[in-house]
Amino acid sequence: MTDANEERLAYGIDEFCKIANLGRTTLYKDIAEGRLRAVKNGRRTVILRDDAMAFLAALPALEPRGSITGVAR
Repeated sequence: MTDANEERLAYGIDEFCKIANLGRTTLYKDIAEGRLRAVKNGRRTVILRDDAMAFLAALPALEPRGSITGVAR
């Protein structure tokens, strides 16, 4: 059985924010700055699945800062 999100061809803004755990403001900024491609269908803005996957794959990896042992909390 496949996940329903894997079968989707496009996501609305709110839906993609929820799936990707991003805020709307951040998402619209990424669209405006060309990091994420979005398309319009009438008044509705949608993000195509392939564009969503490419955007997420292009995010920078978190660099390790070293061991947390011995760090005061």
